Amino acid sequence: MQPHSGLRNYSDKGKAMKRLLHIALLATLPLLAQAGPQIHIGSFYDYLAPDKSVQLKRIYNTGDATAYVKVEIEEIVYAADGSSKEVPLALDASSVTRNGLIASPARMIIPSSGSQSTRLVFMGERSQERYFRLRFLPVVPEKEDQFAISDDDRQDYKETLSAGLNVMTGFGAVFVVHPKDSRYDTRLDDRAQEYQVRNAGNALVTIDEFTDCPKDSDCLAPSKTHVRPGQSHSFSKQPGHRYSFKLIEGASTKAIQVH
Repeated sequence: MQPHSGLRNYSDKGKAMKRLLHIALLATLPLLAQAGPQIHIGSFYDYLAPDKSVQLKRIYNTGDATAYVKVEIEEIVYAADGSSKEVPLALDASSVTRNGLIASPARMIIPSSGSQSTRLVFMGERSQERYFRLRFLPVVPEKEDQFAISDDDRQDYKETLSAGLNVMTGFGAVFVVHPKDSRYDTRLDDRAQEYQVRNAGNALVTIDEFTDCPKDSDCLAPSKTHVRPGQSHSFSKQPGHRYSFKLIEGASTKAIQVH
C-alpha cells in the first residue's frame, strides 16, 4: 500500500507542477505579445488651418525594438448620401506632384523609447474642405520598402523579432484640410424633445466632450462628433437630463449647456 500511495503523491505533485507552469506561461503571454516595436500616434484627428500648408505629426515608439514605420495616405471622398470611400491620391495636371497630402518622410526608423516627426504637406486645390486617411504601419523592412538600411541590418532585425512572439499594431488617423477661405455658420436648434447642430458653413465643426448627465446618476462617457459642411447632428432630450458640449469652429471654442 505504501508504494502505491507514494506513486499517487508523486503523480499529484507532477500535475500541480504542470498547472503552475501552465499558469506561469499564460501570465507571460501578454508580456511576450508586447515584445518588439509599439507605436503611438497621439491624436487620431488632426486639422490643418486655412493659413497653413505644413503640419508636424510625431510618432512614438514605446516598445523594446526599433520601429520601421511606413506612412500611407488616401483621400476620403464623401458622396451626396453621406457614404464615403478612400481613393489613392491623383497626380496634378503636370503629372509631377500629387494633388493632396504627402508625408515627408514617408518611411521612419524610430528607436526604442524614441520618437520621430513626419511633415504633412498639403499641395493642390483647396477651394473646399478635404479629408485624408493616414495609416502608420510598423513593418519588417524589405528591400522594396525603401528604408535606408543595409541588407545585414535588415537580416539582423528579422532574426531579433523571430526570437519571440511579436505583435506589431498599426494605427489610422484622419487629417482634415480646412478650405483656404473657411467660413463658419453653425445653427443651433433647441427643440422640445431634440437638439440639432447644423453646419451651414464650409468647414468642419466639432462637437467635443459631449456629456449626457441623467438626474441622480453618473454622467455617461463623453463623446466627440464631427459635423461636415451641409450636414447636421441631433440628439434626443430626455426629461431630467443635462447635456453639455464644446462647439469647436476652427480656433474658436464655445461651451454649450442644454437642459
